[in-house]
Amino acid sequence: MTDQTVSIDAVQQMLADQNYVCGRALATVVFLSLRLGRPLFLEGEAGVGKTEIAKAIAAALGRRLIRLQCYEGLDASSAVYEWNFAAQMIAIRTAEAAGGADRDMLKTELFTEDYLIERPLLQALRPQAGGAPVLLIDELDRTDEPFEAFLLEALSDFQVTIPELGTIHAPEPPIVILTSNRTREVHDALKRRCLYHWVDYPDFNREMQILQARVPEASAALSREVVAFVQRLRTEDLFKKPGVAETIDWAKCLLALDVITLSPEVISDTLGAILKYQDDIQKIQGSEAKRLLEEARATMAPA
Repeated sequence: MTDQTVSIDAVQQMLADQNYVCGRALATVVFLSLRLGRPLFLEGEAGVGKTEIAKAIAAALGRRLIRLQCYEGLDASSAVYEWNFAAQMIAIRTAEAAGGADRDMLKTELFTEDYLIERPLLQALRPQAGGAPVLLIDELDRTDEPFEAFLLEALSDFQVTIPELGTIHAPEPPIVILTSNRTREVHDALKRRCLYHWVDYPDFNREMQILQARVPEASAALSREVVAFVQRLRTEDLFKKPGVAETIDWAKCLLALDVITLSPEVISDTLGAILKYQDDIQKIQGSEAKRLLEEARATMAPA
């Protein structure tokens, strides 16, 4: 434990110093994860800040961030290691050209760490300058159950086995953060190994704090309008509701256009910054944008 992680308040301040604004509930589960050495499993809609918290923790603690981006078909070899076949073939051809190559000796030499390509899980088990790294296993719900089962074993003992080299064990377990957009349910056995937190959309005041931290050059008046409109937009029946990431992107786009205050025309022109599906964009354009803006202003929290 460091001064930055000695208490829940210290963790909350540590994240705030990295421009990551969070509530006490999330700060508490991060504190417990760091204190107990337990993986942290974060679920929530895309764009609510699950990935960013891993980046903030790594930056605050001065640790290396190792990211395993999950996808359909991801297997253990892609996540842990693979052999550099091209380099091995060159070594074989070189030995053959030299003549008198001992096959058994050559086989032993080919399967050493010199020819090993380390993937994120194996990298996270290696000693790192500055302490154990932060291992981000991002969008776990995109993988399938066999990979989940492998991951369950790897995270239980923080070790992996490479048949040619043996078992590699982490001298110091990494700080593990897993995220899921909940496109499917992750197996309970894996969740039981982790501390869990649902990362929800922030309320108006917290989203204002986030926007002020990430886009400080935006005026308070424009920030309030942006947050109020996005908050109102999330109540609509949309295929994909905008996350905090979209709020930040939209504010930056408005600044680039020298926008001082929102208007239906500006909203229609920049909807692509906050909505990512054409059906959603068509639904909000024109008179609908004007209606939502008026309702957002009517419910805007007082300055």
